[in-house]
Amino acid sequence: MRVKTVDWASGAGEAETEGLRERKKRQLRQRLTDTATAMFLERGFEAVPVAEIARACDVSEKTVFNYFPTKESLVLDQSETTMAALRTGLADRDIGPVEAAVRILGTELNAMTSWLATHDDPAEASVQIGRFTAMIQTTPALRAYQHEMSVRLVAVAAEVLAERAGTSAEDPEAQIAATALVGLWQVQFASLRTHLDGRRTPSQVERAVSADVRKAARLIDAGLATFAVPRKASASSPGQRRKPPAKTASGDKRTPRASAATTGAARRRNPK
Repeated sequence: MRVKTVDWASGAGEAETEGLRERKKRQLRQRLTDTATAMFLERGFEAVPVAEIARACDVSEKTVFNYFPTKESLVLDQSETTMAALRTGLADRDIGPVEAAVRILGTELNAMTSWLATHDDPAEASVQIGRFTAMIQTTPALRAYQHEMSVRLVAVAAEVLAERAGTSAEDPEAQIAATALVGLWQVQFASLRTHLDGRRTPSQVERAVSADVRKAARLIDAGLATFAVPRKASASSPGQRRKPPAKTASGDKRTPRASAATTGAARRRNPK
């Protein structure tokens, strides 16, 4: 039985704009990942060679690797799409980095729940997702590949965030900010495992998971908002010492005032 998976590569309105050649390539790519996923779920990831997947799809093994660079990417094929969306979203200076990540996650979540809604039995589709998740968790090669993709996502996020803040991608703040953002994907995956219980409708799953992601996003929003503000040259100059806080006439230190970015971020209790 062929398992229909989410077509992450197909964007809204793409069917109307792509040419025949591009559509055929996208459809073959989808058939390859659908076929591979079904075979892996039935027999196990390690037990199915790529050559067998190629024969099932009536293509050569070389063709499979033209679409998917590794066997693991036949299963975890969303990472490149997420990486491109993250690079573009974080570069948009009109929105904060947390909001950019939340929007990308919302798009991916909607693709998943829309996929569920296309099934005659969404509960059975939820079971398929559970089996898929279990396969990843119990297959060392897939866990390692998933970790590698997370590391690449952090690198991309750190690069773009550092550019926004006027610092280096190796800066500790850029690294922790990127790690926190990419951690929202783990929150979404964990929430999906919790709420895809076969009892909730696709729309109920979407609302519940989105609420969990936004709850986590609120926790890191203030810190990342201040980090994304471009630094003044004087503040980042090596070896420059900060001036001590001014004192009142009585000698007591004045309470430092919060920056405008921090105050503004604190008011945004709910990212849009």
